[in-house]
Amino acid sequence: MVQSNQKPHLVLLSAPAHLQPVIELGKRLVTCQDVKATIIVASFVQSAPAESRMVQAALATKLFDVIHLPPADISNLVEPGDKGITSLSAAMHVVKPDFQAAILGLETLPTALVVHVFAIECLGIADELKIPKYVFVSTNAWFLATIVYTPVLDKEVEGEYAAKKEPFALPGCSSIRAEDLPDPMLLRTKANYREYLKIGMEIPKADGILVNSWEELQPKTLASLRDGNLLAGVVKAPIFPVGPINSEGSSALKNELFDWLDKQPFDSVLYISFGSMGGLSLEQMLELAWGLELSQQRFIWVVRPPIEKSGSGSGPKFGNIGDDVSSYLPEGFISRTRDRGVIVPQWAPQVEILSHPSCGGFFTHCGWSSAIECITNGLPMIAWPLYAEQRMNATLLTEEMGIAVRSETLPSKGIVGREEIEKMVRKIFVDEGGRQMRARMKELKLSAEKAWSNGGSSYDALAKMVKHSQKKAIAIDV
Repeated sequence: MVQSNQKPHLVLLSAPAHLQPVIELGKRLVTCQDVKATIIVASFVQSAPAESRMVQAALATKLFDVIHLPPADISNLVEPGDKGITSLSAAMHVVKPDFQAAILGLETLPTALVVHVFAIECLGIADELKIPKYVFVSTNAWFLATIVYTPVLDKEVEGEYAAKKEPFALPGCSSIRAEDLPDPMLLRTKANYREYLKIGMEIPKADGILVNSWEELQPKTLASLRDGNLLAGVVKAPIFPVGPINSEGSSALKNELFDWLDKQPFDSVLYISFGSMGGLSLEQMLELAWGLELSQQRFIWVVRPPIEKSGSGSGPKFGNIGDDVSSYLPEGFISRTRDRGVIVPQWAPQVEILSHPSCGGFFTHCGWSSAIECITNGLPMIAWPLYAEQRMNATLLTEEMGIAVRSETLPSKGIVGREEIEKMVRKIFVDEGGRQMRARMKELKLSAEKAWSNGGSSYDALAKMVKHSQKKAIAIDV
């Protein structure tokens, strides 16, 4: 029996490789809304060690309980080439019984269940247990509008979306060009598209949808998703914009890299990283290096082994983690740029770098988490989308928000030359256009801070979501 004065208890379920935003949402719930939270972690067998490290860090906060489900072995469920959403859906299918057992093992049933959008396979468990159910979309509102409208497009559009010349209209939102479509929409005959379509049909069945954006960032798109607007026929559940949900770094971090950063002028260093799964060909890496050298700007570049020797498409890695990174760069590049650049092999503490006063821009693959980190630190971007929904994000950041520049050639379609790279770098650090972007970024940074202040739009949206879940729980119980 749910009591109206009972402290809300929300269970949050992560999808494999999507734990961090769920943890950050859990922190907001506990610290801003005084709820009890339990985070349940799903992982692939191969990613379990990384997830375990995040679990330990989450437990160290002592804010919530964490349950790590047995890692999902999907080797017999998907074809070798089926990755992305297909793999995520398969993993959630495998862990579904363990997830339900974990909920039933709690002292009392939770007030509500919140599942990450790529863990939506488990959403129906809430119906079985008679508790309210919510979906957490850790990317932006335009992506949410696209995925929930895809079932409509699936019936209306013949042939491959990618072959269409005209943009696809999303009622009440910005249209989307074929070249900007998320990867799963590029081949309708593939398993990834079928799973993507299924997610688009399942999201509106939730009692509410949380999205990692805020009212002031995407007012038009959020309005279109709500009752009384043009997408209301598709999405009837209330939308709760609770962004920015992002990681907070440690200001106490010190090493040689930060000793170097401390010596650089304010807003002068370009950070370059393409995410944990992003990679470049050797040919593109060489052009990027030459472009950086020609720009004469300061930089920190996280260098990983190239994925192939030439071209722009993905392929098997031919480089090895233990290789000397100088073998992937122009001869003498490191020595010639030593006074203004730092090469970091494999990984760098991104959150801490972006928040450092000397950091002045981000050369990014446009993952939404990275974009959020830029906005919350007031940094303009060079958009370099590679996969997933990153092309959408790049268009949003450049054309709608005006806080990023991008190359004329899509990085996923061809080689971007050194002259164009030099031009983009100099634009955000030297040219008048860069100063305008920087000013716009400062405005968005302030709006992000205001959204999470007491009484701000996201603070209030999360409070409304918690109250909504309590009322829903009582109604179901009755």
